[in-house]
Amino acid sequence: MSTGKILLGVLAGVAAGALIGVLFAPDKGWNTRKKIVKKGEDYVESLKDKLDDFLDTMSDKIEDVKDEVTDFAEQAKVKTGQTGKEARTAGA
Repeated sequence: MSTGKILLGVLAGVAAGALIGVLFAPDKGWNTRKKIVKKGEDYVESLKDKLDDFLDTMSDKIEDVKDEVTDFAEQAKVKTGQTGKEARTAGA
């Protein structure tokens, strides 16, 4: 199971628990609705922050992989050039 799915499941569980707690708390309807909206906004902001962090991490990892592939390709090019040079030298 991926970390993103686990994180999303945990956040959904926390949100559901908070919503149920607010709904069962003895309070006036308008106050309860205000609390639900506030909690929802807080969770949306939290989720946005987590998503931004996740995307930044993935972008960094993608850049690292690109750099590694580029380095590998350059090394292969150098080795291929050396092999071709050795073959020409041996054939002469």
